[in-house]
Amino acid sequence: MRKLLMSLLMAGSLLAGGVGAALADDASAPAAASAPATTASAPDASAAAPASAPAADAASAPAAAEASAAAAAAPAAPTAPFSVDSSKINSGDTAWMLTSTALVLFMTIPGLALFYGGMVRKKNVLATLMQSFAITCVVTVIWTVVGYSLAFTPGGSFIGGFSRVFLEGMNYIKGDKATTLTVSHLAPTIPETVYFVYQMTFAIITPALITGAFADRMKFSAMLVFMSLWSIIVYSPIAHMVWEPTGWLASAGILDFAGGTVVHINAGIAGLVCCLVLGKRVGYGREVMAPHNLVLTLVGAAMLWVGWFGFNAGSAVAADGRAGFAMLTTQVATACAALGWMFAEWIAKGKPSVLGIASGAVAGLVAVTPASGFVGVLGAIVIGVVAGVVCFWSATWLKGKLGYDDSLDAFGVHGIGGIIGAILTGVFAVKDIGGADGSVVLQIKGVLTTLIYSGVVSFVLLKVIDMVMGLRVTEEEEREGLDVILHGERVE
Repeated sequence: MRKLLMSLLMAGSLLAGGVGAALADDASAPAAASAPATTASAPDASAAAPASAPAADAASAPAAAEASAAAAAAPAAPTAPFSVDSSKINSGDTAWMLTSTALVLFMTIPGLALFYGGMVRKKNVLATLMQSFAITCVVTVIWTVVGYSLAFTPGGSFIGGFSRVFLEGMNYIKGDKATTLTVSHLAPTIPETVYFVYQMTFAIITPALITGAFADRMKFSAMLVFMSLWSIIVYSPIAHMVWEPTGWLASAGILDFAGGTVVHINAGIAGLVCCLVLGKRVGYGREVMAPHNLVLTLVGAAMLWVGWFGFNAGSAVAADGRAGFAMLTTQVATACAALGWMFAEWIAKGKPSVLGIASGAVAGLVAVTPASGFVGVLGAIVIGVVAGVVCFWSATWLKGKLGYDDSLDAFGVHGIGGIIGAILTGVFAVKDIGGADGSVVLQIKGVLTTLIYSGVVSFVLLKVIDMVMGLRVTEEEEREGLDVILHGERVE
C-alpha cells in the first residue's frame, strides 16, 4: 500500500502539471484577493473607493468624474516594502496585530505541544513536546535569515527575492523631528517588524503540525534537518505563490484568507509522505497505543481554539469589521465541527469521546481557516459540519482502509480539513464580505498545486536525508521510548 500511494503521488505530479497549465489561462479567474492584508493594500486608504458603494446620482456625476481622474493620476500601490513616517502607522491595527502574533505563537507553544503530547504514549511525551519547542526556535532563525524574504518580497511567480535576507533594509529610525520606519506593502498600517513576526508564527506552526504524522519514530536530528530544509524549500515558496500579490496562485485569484493551502494542506500532505516513508510504528495494529493523558490533549485543543482567533481574525491585518467577521465565522465553524465529529462518533461507536470532540474542534478550525474572511455565517456552519464528519471518517475508516500510520492524524485532520475548507471557500465566498467571487475550479487548482509540490519535494527531502543520516530510530530504541533514547529524560 505504501508503494502504491507513493506511485500515485508521483504520477499525480505529471497529471496536475497539465491541469495547472490548462487552468492558468482561465479567463474567468476573479481578481486576486488571497493575500492576508486584503484590507489595506496601499498607504493611502482614501485612494480606493469601496466596490459596494451605490451608484452616484446625476448631480454628483462631475464630482465622480473628478474623483476618477484623481484616482487615475494617483501613484500605483507599492509592490515592495517601503519607508513611511511614523504618523502613518495605525495604533489600533498595530495593537491588534501584536496581540494576534502572541496568540498564534501560543498555538504552537504550548497549544500544539500539549495537544500532541497528550495523544502519544507516556514514553514519548517529552520527545513530542521537544519537537514543537525546537521547531519554534529553529524556524525563528530560518525565517529571520531568509524565509521571510523568499515568501513576502517581490521576485518571481514562485519565489520571492533576497532584499530582506538577514532583515536587510527593515528599520526603525527615531529622529529629533521625525521618526521613520519600514512597512510591508501587504500591511502598510503596521510596522514591518510586527508583520514579520506575525508571519513568522505561521511559518513556525506549519512544520510543527507535520510532527503528528510521524510521532514515536523519527530521529530528533533528522527531524531538525528535514524541518529546516522544508521551511525554506516548501513553506516559503507556497506562501509566496498564495499570499504575495505577484505569486502565481495569488495572481490567478486563489482565495486563502489565513492558510488553508499554505499551512494545513501543505503540512497535511507532508505529514502523509513522512508516515509513508518512515513506515508504521513497531506494533501498530497489534499493540494498544492509546493516548497517555487526554487532559493534556483537551487543554491543548482549547489553547489552539483561543489562539486561532489571532490566526484567522489577525489575517485581516487590521482591527476592523472584517477581522470581527473572521472571528465570528471561526467560532461558529469550530463549534459545528466539534459537534459533527462528536455525533458521528456517537452513532458509529456508541459513545462520544473527549479525544473525538477535541479533534473535531481542530478540524473545524482548520477548515474555516481559508474561508474565514470570505464567507458568511451559513457558509461557516456548512464548512464546520462537513469538516467534522468527513475528518472523523478520514481519521478512522480511511486510514484503516489504506493502512498508513498517521500517528496523530495530521493528514486526516489538517490535510483533509484543509482541502474541504479550500474547496468550500469557492462555494460559499461572499463578495460583499471578502471583495471577491469564489471559484471552485480555481480553489481546486490551489489544492492540487499545494498537494503536488509539497508532497513531491517532501518525499525527495526525506529520501536524501535517509540516505545521508537515516530517518528512523531502531526498533529497540522505539520500544524503549524516545524520551530516554533521544533526550535522556522520562516522565515519572
